[in-house]
Amino acid sequence: MDVRQLELFLAVMESSGVTRAAEKVFLSPGAVSVQIHSLAEELKTELFVRSGKRIVPTPQAFRLAEHARGVLAKMRAIQQEFANDPAKDERPFHFASGATTLIHRLGGPLRLVRKRYPRTEITVTVAPTEEMVAGVLDRRFDLALISLPFPDENLRILPLFEEELLGLRHAPVPGAANAIASLAPSALQGVPFLLYPKRSNMRSIIDRFFAELGVDLRVVMEADDTEVIKRLVESGFGYSILPRYALRGPHRSVQTFRVAGHRLVRNQALAMPKSEHPRALTESIAKLLQAALTPAEQGLRP
Repeated sequence: MDVRQLELFLAVMESSGVTRAAEKVFLSPGAVSVQIHSLAEELKTELFVRSGKRIVPTPQAFRLAEHARGVLAKMRAIQQEFANDPAKDERPFHFASGATTLIHRLGGPLRLVRKRYPRTEITVTVAPTEEMVAGVLDRRFDLALISLPFPDENLRILPLFEEELLGLRHAPVPGAANAIASLAPSALQGVPFLLYPKRSNMRSIIDRFFAELGVDLRVVMEADDTEVIKRLVESGFGYSILPRYALRGPHRSVQTFRVAGHRLVRNQALAMPKSEHPRALTESIAKLLQAALTPAEQGLRP
């Protein structure tokens, strides 16, 4: 017994005959009769009996019809739930991003997503890159905006934009906060630093940059929260390295700086799981966000 047999059986029930049912399903009456006979044989029951030139459903047929309608309704519900059509996909969509990018870059793009898919339940999780990647790989997140580099062969990466990382220190003199200073690498040797934890991808980017410069950073404190680090620097606890967008706005007691002759950046990208059957809604939302966030000269990397 299969779904097609149940569909043909119901067509015969609703059409009160094989010929009219065959016309509706675009098959020959003989082909429909074969399927109905096979179904009756499998169930070991009579489904229709002949009364003159007509066939009449038996009580068993009416019982089967009730079950068949329930089975086909359930099948349609399953097909709808897993329909890979962005316009029809109503399953929850899970997006993840870092806090700084979410606050400073994603307001407008996420409004576009909500406008395009008003019936989709969209949840947003704030997490560091390493947690977002883990969530993408185990399918807790459909899409994540992460910092690169983050090697994983099971990710599909869509590049977005480059973001500069700036140094931050307590302003040495009044008015120093108004300009970005330039410090020699040697000026950073031995000074206290407040950085993200070693487990974070951002910390890996920072450590790699200074290792290449031959500077051994003296890390005296670690924190996950960018705002906490900013407040501690403002209070004179040490230097730090933070995303430039997190440092927008007036800061009277801190000064930003670059390392002379060197530029520290992180690349932001969308990440989704590699899959033989990618979710069409994820693809569509990723392309919408990429168009809103990517400079025009950058393209899509598969």
